[in-house]
Amino acid sequence: MEPLELVPGRYIGEGQPCFIIAEIGQNHQGDVNIAKTLVRKAKENGADCVKLQKSCLTAKFSRAALDRPYDSPHALGQTYGEHKQKLELSDQQFMEVLDYATSINIPFTASAMDMPSLDFLNSIKVPFIKIGSGDACNLPLIRRAAATNRPLVISTGMSDFDWVRTIYQDLNDVAPNTPLVLLQCTSSYPTPSHHSHLRVLDTYAQVFPRAHIGYSGHEEGIYISVAAAARGARVLERHITLSRDQQGSDHLCSLEPAQLKELVEAVRGVEAALGSPLKAFQPSEEACYRKLGKSIVASRDLGCDHILTEEDMVIKVTEPPGAPGQLFYSFVGRKLNREITRDASILEEDLK
Repeated sequence: MEPLELVPGRYIGEGQPCFIIAEIGQNHQGDVNIAKTLVRKAKENGADCVKLQKSCLTAKFSRAALDRPYDSPHALGQTYGEHKQKLELSDQQFMEVLDYATSINIPFTASAMDMPSLDFLNSIKVPFIKIGSGDACNLPLIRRAAATNRPLVISTGMSDFDWVRTIYQDLNDVAPNTPLVLLQCTSSYPTPSHHSHLRVLDTYAQVFPRAHIGYSGHEEGIYISVAAAARGARVLERHITLSRDQQGSDHLCSLEPAQLKELVEAVRGVEAALGSPLKAFQPSEEACYRKLGKSIVASRDLGCDHILTEEDMVIKVTEPPGAPGQLFYSFVGRKLNREITRDASILEEDLK
């Protein structure tokens, strides 16, 4: 599969570094200044992209859903609608955050949570469209997002494999040229480790060859996300917050700025460690080889023209290093062209 340019100048795919999205979501608490601070923290701590959520509440929720009493400890209003409204940025504030992200040179996008929000994001030319797990069931929204011809990143929480295959096949039918990223995701806040199921990444990569594969994590800490990158996730998405102690269900499964930095550094370290599939002697091993590498030496005094047997040789650490022990059996049956004393190295040039 060809690498995909997910944002200008930044590709995902084989041989490319994992693309790390810092998901602000609604952790800005409806405050544009907090949103901009989170954008800056994402940039400072190494994220490749920052992401918000964009909603039109009357398009996303029914009137009954908005009017229901909301007595959660995370509630910011008496009804669910009042609570959600306090977490929204206006279109003008949204553009203010976008302009700020542009000014500090970090790509900016958002999840489209409904049709009007999708149209808004398309109008401001975000680099890619994110479809959250809550809309993985929403084929009309997914089709409309695909019709923008922007790369489409879909989280697959609250879905089973058959439905993810339905999404994939539907997009193959209606938008075969739309670049696609599928994210393994478990919509639990925070996600228990045993519900993360990183092996799903392997399944997606095998069964959905057109899609790039990634992981959207809601677990506490960073190690599962690091493991996802090591397992082949091309895109990694994690929520960020200024403090995990803030009011709101997303904060507990979010990373504070220092944790984001730790995650980015860990992923980059893992990518460097994965290296090449070809096993080879490394330059950094030279010092150890000189100290501990074993060579072929004579087990007794040997005369010129002697034909070597296994009993004539032993493998030891010697100084300086001689012919490596790997050549032991290739020396058997060879004739010496000089005398060699016991415990002296036998070199390839000593053989006729």
